[in-house]
Amino acid sequence: MDGIKEIADSFGAELKHRLPKQRKTQRTKLALLVATMLDVRSANLMELAAGLPREADRTDMRYQWITRLLGNPLVISDEIMEPFSREVLERAAAGGQPIVLILSKVSDRHQVLMLALRCGERALPLAWRVEETGGAIGFETQKALLDAVVSWLPEQATVRLMGDRFYGTADLIGWCQECEWDYRLRLKGNLVMFDGADKTTTGKCARDRVYSLENVDLTGRRARTHIGIIHDPGHAEPWIIAMSEKPSYLRTLEYADRWGIEPMFSDFKSRGFGIEETQLRYADRLDKLILVMSLALYVAVSTGQWDAVHHPTPSEKKVPRTSPGKSPEAEPPGSPEESAASSS
Repeated sequence: MDGIKEIADSFGAELKHRLPKQRKTQRTKLALLVATMLDVRSANLMELAAGLPREADRTDMRYQWITRLLGNPLVISDEIMEPFSREVLERAAAGGQPIVLILSKVSDRHQVLMLALRCGERALPLAWRVEETGGAIGFETQKALLDAVVSWLPEQATVRLMGDRFYGTADLIGWCQECEWDYRLRLKGNLVMFDGADKTTTGKCARDRVYSLENVDLTGRRARTHIGIIHDPGHAEPWIIAMSEKPSYLRTLEYADRWGIEPMFSDFKSRGFGIEETQLRYADRLDKLILVMSLALYVAVSTGQWDAVHHPTPSEKKVPRTSPGKSPEAEPPGSPEESAASSS
């Protein structure tokens, strides 16, 4: 219990630094629940309640304390995530390479749309939307999520958006083009495509071993885009990728950067907090539970990075070679308490 309170105090100070206008009661409760999440490693509210270091003797009273926090309309995920997201976005842009953003759904069980930043070989959550809907989350919600994150991006940053086949649509392609974003969006095989006067489908092009298409019109909306296709041996389905640049094998293969979100999803799911085990059905409560898990993930990642710098293993002590004129990557500043959202 003392360990949870120590982490809560440390993270509470971090929240105060990043969100000076946040209410003290909100900050204290949120920090305590994040620390408990790190200790319990479960999204199950009863397990969280059992591990919560509160004076209440009964677990059901601690459970009610958690549900009241998750139902608090003053806890707004975007506002709390913004300073953490801005920091990792700035670090990602510092190297001059495109910022890789990944748009995907969290699970089949919950209608959660997540936008994450690729950091090294994994990803960190930036923002998300939760909806009570029986079908897929539509473009209007996708647009609202992307519009929110646009304002967090560093000036002059270049962005590459990755999206799986749920999001390879004319609407999203048009939005990326309006924002001058690079994109790699996987397409379904049944989409109608117009190449001049010829009408075909994306799937037929893949079967005919057409590997690149330039300036074709996609669907009845006639979204103008380039398309790259890869069907490597041993893979059941081809990659049919809409892209902003003229297609080539390597540019199409860049879609593989999307898989950086899978380790993050593992942290959220069976190998981590187990979000699929939660019984929450109200969108607002599930939204804030994801906020708690995301903040816990930021703390864990930054703590691991700090430890790698100050207590490196033999393999971590090896200094990477750098080309002439380039210096090794700077070590993450501060301690876990000072930088709870460091990227890798």
